[in-house]
Amino acid sequence: MKKLALKIDVDTYRGTREGVPRLVEALQRHGAQATFFFSLGPDHTGRAIKRVFRPGFLGKVSRTSVVEHYGIKTLLYGTLLPAPDIGKKCADIMRMVRVAGFETGIHCYDHILWQDYVANKDAEWTQRELQLAVDRYTEIFGEAPVSHAAAGWQMNRHALRLTQRLGFKYSSDTRGTHPFIPLVNAEIIACPQLPTTLPTLDEIMNRDGITLENVVPYLLKLTAIPPVTGHVYTLHAELEGGKWLPIFEQLLQGWQAQGYDLVSMQQYLQGLDVAALPRQEVLMREVEGRIGKLAVAAEGYT
Repeated sequence: MKKLALKIDVDTYRGTREGVPRLVEALQRHGAQATFFFSLGPDHTGRAIKRVFRPGFLGKVSRTSVVEHYGIKTLLYGTLLPAPDIGKKCADIMRMVRVAGFETGIHCYDHILWQDYVANKDAEWTQRELQLAVDRYTEIFGEAPVSHAAAGWQMNRHALRLTQRLGFKYSSDTRGTHPFIPLVNAEIIACPQLPTTLPTLDEIMNRDGITLENVVPYLLKLTAIPPVTGHVYTLHAELEGGKWLPIFEQLLQGWQAQGYDLVSMQQYLQGLDVAALPRQEVLMREVEGRIGKLAVAAEGYT
């Protein structure tokens, strides 16, 4: 059966507390699997205000109604309000996801810190931040993580190397068209990358005539003819687990009608011949609808 893996990025305290339980219920209603990647440390979302000086930031904010989706309190965490520690306050919710039968993995420790700075950081900084996430995950679940999905698709060569050294079964840190074995300056990283292959809702909403009314048929058109290796769709607990939950449920129904098996990332990996995956260089490139450069498979992606 054609596979479409659902990758759920959980960025914030509110997303964990409110969006995650809603998504668990929705997935169960539709008989779908998914993988939840958790932010495990402090929620410093308010510090993202520094992005206002980046080209395209204000346009993206206006397109996706940030205040409506994230709430005023979240947008003040780490500035005017203290940053809640997501892993400490929401450990029970995270464990509930596992008990409900869903796969879990690492998104990051501090989402804002990783997304805004990792691209230019050294090996020591990168290892410290990733180790904080590994340690907190292990504390919550009683076992070490086996997967990683980078916050904001932001990576550096040290982080890619760590996905191998930490023994992850796979990572989903990149954008691309199919799974691959990553290369960094021709160095092979022995940890498969399962890239996001489809645009996210916040990338396409209110662009080029796409609205709440027609975004579902737009995405279903993109998945009408499945690639040999299927698809990976990234959603966010703050968006699809909030105001856009009805859209997400329509997508679930549409993908199932198209014949897709909606699976976790681990189930998606199990359907691949890892030994036969192509090797591709990971580069930092712009992706339409996103701010700045993202980790992207060098070939086969525009």
